[in-house]
Amino acid sequence: MIKDIRMCPLPTDAEAVVFDCDGLLVDTEACATVAETAIFAAHGHPFGPEQKALVIGRTVEAAGEAMAQYFGRPDAGAEIAADLLQRVRKELSRGAAALPGAVDLVRACRAAVPVAVASNSPRELLDTALWSAGLADCFTHSFAADEVRSPKPAPELYLTACAALGAAPERSVAFEDSATGVASARAAGLYVAVVPSLPGAGLDHDWLGDSLADPALQDWARGLGREAGA
Repeated sequence: MIKDIRMCPLPTDAEAVVFDCDGLLVDTEACATVAETAIFAAHGHPFGPEQKALVIGRTVEAAGEAMAQYFGRPDAGAEIAADLLQRVRKELSRGAAALPGAVDLVRACRAAVPVAVASNSPRELLDTALWSAGLADCFTHSFAADEVRSPKPAPELYLTACAALGAAPERSVAFEDSATGVASARAAGLYVAVVPSLPGAGLDHDWLGDSLADPALQDWARGLGREAGA
């Protein structure tokens, strides 16, 4: 039998699917990049892929600390984080679109298994992003960084999501775009599907693609829950 080259190496008998939000479902990284570029410029530094890699996927607080260290101002983390939050809030208020394939993939998964969002953004920004992208009604469960004791890269967000969905982490699938998120999902024991926000990031994965609209991924989602009756 000829193997389908589009076959997706993710379990079709998964009990749940948990999605990151920023840069994965919603194009909020564009908003964040505008804010981050302005902050780096204010401190006399350029902002490019190397600098983006320092902050992508982190909480606002952790990004502020990373910037403070980079600027040689290790005591200014809280101040920079507050500036970052204000700037991202302003950019996000203008709206952020769902990324290609996101809406269709979420709906296909939701039709078969419980789904949730586990985000390293604070609740305020997470809700704004999901509503802006037309995804808020797709999720009855979502979890934000300021609602757990230890956000990503710790496993708590994913473990909390799986528990709420009544699913075993080792039988669930996480969708991520950053090293911070991948580390969290791996630590929690989930399968990991990755669509990197930064090309060439070399992230750990069970499935790797360029877009949530990848035909293999969409085929996998439509096949969820059907294995037992095949």
